[in-house]
Amino acid sequence: MDRFHELNAFIAVVEAGGFSAAARRTGDSQSGISKAIGALEKRLGVMLFNRSTRSVTLTDQGQRYYDRTRPLMDEMDEADSELTSSTLNASGLVRIAAASTFGRLRVLPLIPELLSLNPGLQVDLILSDAVRDMVEDRIDLAIRVGPVNEPDAVVKRVACTPLVCVGSRRYFEQHGIPKTPAELVDHNCLLYGGLTESADWPFVGPEGRFSVTVRGNLSSNSVETIRAGVLSGVGIGLFAKVSLADELQHPDVITILDEFIGEVRDVSLIWPKRRFVPARVRRTTDFFATALPPRV
Repeated sequence: MDRFHELNAFIAVVEAGGFSAAARRTGDSQSGISKAIGALEKRLGVMLFNRSTRSVTLTDQGQRYYDRTRPLMDEMDEADSELTSSTLNASGLVRIAAASTFGRLRVLPLIPELLSLNPGLQVDLILSDAVRDMVEDRIDLAIRVGPVNEPDAVVKRVACTPLVCVGSRRYFEQHGIPKTPAELVDHNCLLYGGLTESADWPFVGPEGRFSVTVRGNLSSNSVETIRAGVLSGVGIGLFAKVSLADELQHPDVITILDEFIGEVRDVSLIWPKRRFVPARVRRTTDFFATALPPRV
């Protein structure tokens, strides 16, 4: 059997998540995909997949093989693209990761335009506040707000967003409005990060930058949860402004301590460092580099 066909079938099963889905993706029959995988495993002398009635997952050997062969397939696609000018019609699957609230508010609304401009693309949008391992999770592009520590990735800063401290009118009617950051120690501050009893919120004053240790009765690893808690009158929250949509215009939401807030958070595009970037990833990255800043 053709080795290229075997390899193409293998990658399709990995990325589609199963034999049937791979058959639909490639236009081959399910039996054809199964035969190709069987021939590949026989030639290599290893099992590449753990098979059950419910799922198909990579073995350790299969994961190593995928990590080595996926870049080779990308490079072959790139070579074809250079000769056929098919980069004008970038196609294929692009996996994009973004924080849940930021992704829902700022990234998701741009996806229809991306797909309209590039009808050959398929987008898998992964929304999670957890920082995903780009290699392990096969992420082509991550869009993050805040510091980035990715030594094996390319980081492109495209915008920045200020911090904003907010609470609901209901909360402030009951507890008063803090006039200085130091007064936050007497307030219920909702903490992003989860499994934490306190947090240091950054501020700036006449003598420079300083922080205030705050506490509260609600913490979460989800910005969405903290946002909902603030809107419900539970307490005060500190957010990247880009994580709030129409709330800042809502009559029940009040921003506080604006004159003490000077910190900003970068909005960055991150993609794995490799010898080349596939056309589909380049096109997607260029799109967000242009389309995202006006929405931040």
